[in-house]
Amino acid sequence: MSTTSTTTITSSSTMTNAELLEQVNAAISKVLIGGQSYQIGSRELTRADLATLRDIQKELIAEENSDSSSSLLDDTYVAFFTGR
Repeated sequence: MSTTSTTTITSSSTMTNAELLEQVNAAISKVLIGGQSYQIGSRELTRADLATLRDIQKELIAEENSDSSSSLLDDTYVAFFTGR
């Protein structure tokens, strides 16, 4: 049986999106460097799911980009070719 979870980012009054993104990037680094989980003796540590962290990272980056003056089509060019 598989479960599906939805991640929603809510703005925290104490942290900005940039600070949240910094925390998420740090968590991703820890998972990539140290692994998803490990065990020492009878104690086990499982870090946040990498896929979930990447989803949160994408959402924060999208929010950060939408807050700026840039548009969705900033890198789009139109060319008209007329006649032969």
